[in-house]
Amino acid sequence: MKKINYFENLNLNVRHALEEDIKTGDLTASLIPKTTQAEATVISREKAIVCGRPWVDEVFKQVDSSIEIKWFKAEGEPVEADETLFTLQGPARSILTAERSALNFLQTLMATATVANDYAKHLEGTHTKLLDTRKTLPGLRLAQKYAVACGGAQNHRIGLYDAILIKENHIFSAGSIANAVSQAKSLYPEITVEVETENLEEVQLALDAGADIIMLDNFTLEMMEKAVNLSHGKAKLEVSGNVEIQHLPELAKTGVDFISTGAITKHCRAIDLSMRFKSK
Repeated sequence: MKKINYFENLNLNVRHALEEDIKTGDLTASLIPKTTQAEATVISREKAIVCGRPWVDEVFKQVDSSIEIKWFKAEGEPVEADETLFTLQGPARSILTAERSALNFLQTLMATATVANDYAKHLEGTHTKLLDTRKTLPGLRLAQKYAVACGGAQNHRIGLYDAILIKENHIFSAGSIANAVSQAKSLYPEITVEVETENLEEVQLALDAGADIIMLDNFTLEMMEKAVNLSHGKAKLEVSGNVEIQHLPELAKTGVDFISTGAITKHCRAIDLSMRFKSK
């Protein structure tokens, strides 16, 4: 798998978040004297996987580079309820102005990493890998892909530009699976070509066409096992569609190579975080 620059859009993500929150200025923070200094502690109110430190650091840096951050947890590390994630020291105004944007990134990326970790644990001891999808928050694709990796799952294609996934409507428009795969191999010989299939007949057509990966969309367990036997390793097989976390072990037992699900990026509930100022 090629190396991904997860932080390519980090600066822009943060700038946009601060612009939408602050615009012409933080009216409430302006009530506090500029000279007032503060110390703050940020904790997680629940068990989670830590993820998002680079985005948090960048938020405070862009708001006020004099703010000092001390982290107590590493990326990908589990945290228990009421454990301290990091502390802050610096101008009270600046800390308060940056707080919401920083915690928004952190609660979202920790949520993604935590769900990805929960799913990945169900595949431990099998050769089947858990993959993410393109069902991510607009503008936060790379950030959520990073969180998936922090949680112990794997990234699928990043976007429409780095791999080919021929789905039902592509096949219809191209005329057939064979036509679509042939065109893909001709135009992009170095790019992975994946074909989505809905039955075993289409699996055979995709194999005959030379697809690198075949997606088994909403297949039954019996159909998955037959697809594995049909493939004989000629192509990698990916299960997708209505994947439930409790069914992951039995899906893996069929012998498929990958299981992909949008749930790890789109069904996340933000982690409950809290920031409190310390009394001096």
